Amino acid sequence: MQSTDDLARSRYARMRWNTPLSEEHAALLVQRLDVRPGSRVLDLGCGWGELLLRAVAAGGVAGPVATRGVGVDTDDAALARGRRLAASRSLNRHVAFVMGEAATWQEPADRVLSIGAAHAFGGTDAALDALTTVLRPGGRLLFGAAFWERSPTTEVEQIFGAETTDLPGLVEAAREHGWRVLHMSTADQREWDDFESTWLAGRQEWLLRHPTDHRAAEIRAELDDRLRQYVGGYRGVLGLAYLVLGR
Repeated sequence: MQSTDDLARSRYARMRWNTPLSEEHAALLVQRLDVRPGSRVLDLGCGWGELLLRAVAAGGVAGPVATRGVGVDTDDAALARGRRLAASRSLNRHVAFVMGEAATWQEPADRVLSIGAAHAFGGTDAALDALTTVLRPGGRLLFGAAFWERSPTTEVEQIFGAETTDLPGLVEAAREHGWRVLHMSTADQREWDDFESTWLAGRQEWLLRHPTDHRAAEIRAELDDRLRQYVGGYRGVLGLAYLVLGR
């Protein structure tokens, strides 16, 4: 039982955030979001909400006009981690983590984050449309979505879906849904390599500690398949764009 518990905890143990993103890039995105004191920040598909916590802190939580945040996700373990992180930074009175579906959330906010969560709405177009209903007038949306850096093989396209487009197509989709692009940046190769490595690292370390565990063979095969898919399939092919959008 102990090794099983260790395995569950190891899944995201080495990850700062569940997206290809560096510290410097994160700081840039928070700056471009321009969170104002007293703003309400909403993160749909937040995971453990690392970027949400930073955005709320940037807006300011001291004084009579405090910034507040809400993170929404269906992953109970990730939400629990988010609450622990908020408490460790004295943000637990200002940020709430809520179990719920991103696509059904209706309370609006001044700043909205949706990174890698378009699938929860039914795809990029559906997400860009639905997110218009939760952003207050004059607000900003940080929208993170995958795109093709280069033409994928049939096998890679099957993994990520035929709806994925190239970067010009993604930017055009935002425009067609009434958004204006206030900022655009993309994950670089080092960010991708770090993301994929840290996604694997916690369980790789678990394997080294528990080589004879009854689940070791299954976990080893899963991690080996993911690494092969990345290095031999979508590394340098799949991109991730961060768009700060306004209406």
